[in-house]
Amino acid sequence: MLVDSHCHLDFPDFAEERAAIVARAVAAGIGRMVTISTRVKRFQQVIEIAESFDEVYCSVGTHPHNAAEELDVTVEALVQLSAHPKVVAIGEAGLDYFYDHAPRDAQAQGFRTHIAAARETGLPLVIHARDADSDMADILEDETGKGAFSFVLHCFSSGRRLAEIGVALGGYVSFSGIVTFKNSAELRAIAADVPHDRLLVETDAPYLAPIPFRGKRNEPAYVAHTAKVLAETIGVSGAEIAAVTTDNFFRLFSKMPRPTALSA
Repeated sequence: MLVDSHCHLDFPDFAEERAAIVARAVAAGIGRMVTISTRVKRFQQVIEIAESFDEVYCSVGTHPHNAAEELDVTVEALVQLSAHPKVVAIGEAGLDYFYDHAPRDAQAQGFRTHIAAARETGLPLVIHARDADSDMADILEDETGKGAFSFVLHCFSSGRRLAEIGVALGGYVSFSGIVTFKNSAELRAIAADVPHDRLLVETDAPYLAPIPFRGKRNEPAYVAHTAKVLAETIGVSGAEIAAVTTDNFFRLFSKMPRPTALSA
């Protein structure tokens, strides 16, 4: 069994065949999927999808691109919404200086709000970090000093130092289809040095389809291709990477019940 720790099943790319996409993922051995919230004000769409499929769970949060639109989202609101049994994480939230779709101070404010919600609920924070390594590290270290919280650096494409700081603070590092790209040797070198008990795999679907689907719409079933390359990168078998990343997944997303077959 594999899991897709990060996808966006609410996006329009999937609207016409969502059930078929989930079915293809299950047929490919993807036993659990987390569909990730990017706008709290559209959370109802996300939760309805999670409620429609036994294999799908979700998060609640505001993507940094949308931070300025949702600065009125409070810690209390996030905590309340996260009480739903299908909500297993807070986020995604963080910093994106590549696009800068929201002012950086708004991104930081929203990020800290989500950290506080993760700390209060005990749910993991799904972190988006792009071209913001220094500020991301500073905020993570500062906020951890106020009280620990669990988190994952999703779709990791940052520098080695951020990966090391994330792991040192107790976080997990999740790799997407980017790790399969020919020009991602440096990223694979970072992945090879992440402790095995902190590794996750994801698609970030509909984006970043792995080789051999690069340039096409991504979907959760394709996480198997990312897992294969990650296994080769760290020198383990496909069965081992499936076992390791799945075990890590359920340790981090601890609110989510394990399938019966994995509970023995």
